[in-house]
Amino acid sequence: MTEGEEVNILVTGGAGFLGSQLVKRLLPIVGRLFVVDDLSTGNKEQLPSSEKITFFKGSFDEEEYLDEVLPQVEILYHLACRNLVQSIEDPEEDIRVNLWGGFRLLEKVREKGKRLKRFVYTSTASVYGEADLLPTPEQEMKPNLPYAASKLAMEHYCQVYHRLYRVPVVTLRLSNVYGPGQVPTNPYCGVVSKFLEALERREPLTIYGDGEQTRDFTYVEDVMDLLLTAGWDERLIGGIWNVATGVETTVNRLAEQVKEAAGLPDHPLRYLPKREVDQVRRRCLDISRLKKEIGWEPRHSLKEGLRKTYAWWREERNR
Repeated sequence: MTEGEEVNILVTGGAGFLGSQLVKRLLPIVGRLFVVDDLSTGNKEQLPSSEKITFFKGSFDEEEYLDEVLPQVEILYHLACRNLVQSIEDPEEDIRVNLWGGFRLLEKVREKGKRLKRFVYTSTASVYGEADLLPTPEQEMKPNLPYAASKLAMEHYCQVYHRLYRVPVVTLRLSNVYGPGQVPTNPYCGVVSKFLEALERREPLTIYGDGEQTRDFTYVEDVMDLLLTAGWDERLIGGIWNVATGVETTVNRLAEQVKEAAGLPDHPLRYLPKREVDQVRRRCLDISRLKKEIGWEPRHSLKEGLRKTYAWWREERNR
């Protein structure tokens, strides 16, 4: 399988923020594109209209659907999951979807995925918890939330299925992805989208805690670049890779840059007590392995990514 060759692809969680952006990037190069989403947080309206797309509303591990689709698929992107906030609200459902559902998907791939050339699994920087070493390399895991634990457990199953059954797995640990397509109507959307919504409503930007907590914010186009590469580049098979910028940014600094991108530098901030979900004080990932192995690094600085995100936001609001 070579890049540019028309293939059939399955995207789980394909109507969500990342999934819908991936579908748009894949559409010109696929033969058929199967998209599955239960629409619990996703929105089918975010998907482009195309005869190439076959959409299935439901759980990504439903046997009847997988029995029909998997024999046709060369690349599978497994993005569907319960998110961090939901995992605290209902840890049992988090395990059922993120781990048990993922395991069932791997089993079906082993049974039915005879044409499969790549299984790309999107994990999370949350597996590191409060890391001792910054930037954090791929080896140091200390999950401290149900979401992080279930995603890390699924990583282990991916590795087992690669070693034991030769499932061609690529695992990508994503860090705080933001950008066009992330909408505040989803109650679990990221902080950048929430800041933009507050600007639109002329409300203060809400920061939980003192705002000095840090994250490694990654622009969605850079993530899409790597997701496409992961589908074709054999050098990534069997690996677990950090996908980030390697730059540590405080939430206070993020708020200032969002205001600058919007041309509203004097917009007020509001500080509230930190939430149960706010367990990690600092986050910044080491991306040197990806740079060394395939030469990948993000194309967008935070300033440029926020500028593009705000431009998209304004365009959407003016439609």
